[in-house]
Amino acid sequence: MRDEISQYQRFDIRPFGVNPAPIDAHVSYAAKLRLPFPLLSDPGLAIAEAYGALKPESRKIARSVCLIDQDGTILFSQSGAPAADLILEALKSR
Repeated sequence: MRDEISQYQRFDIRPFGVNPAPIDAHVSYAAKLRLPFPLLSDPGLAIAEAYGALKPESRKIARSVCLIDQDGTILFSQSGAPAADLILEALKSR
């Protein structure tokens, strides 16, 4: 997502990451990877659980991508790391 940020910005999409690590760990991680978007801390996994981003056999996060509009409607959701073209195609079909 970092390398495809300009494609998302053209659609006025504001990406962010969600991770159970504490905020101070996010600062160094985001700097190391030069992430152009914020990381949110989800230590209790409430966000991950709400959006179906937990691995079924454990309470660990499964990398997932969700597009959520301002009203809270999920426009796209897929586990893994789908390509930007696939994600943005979901917006075009709406």
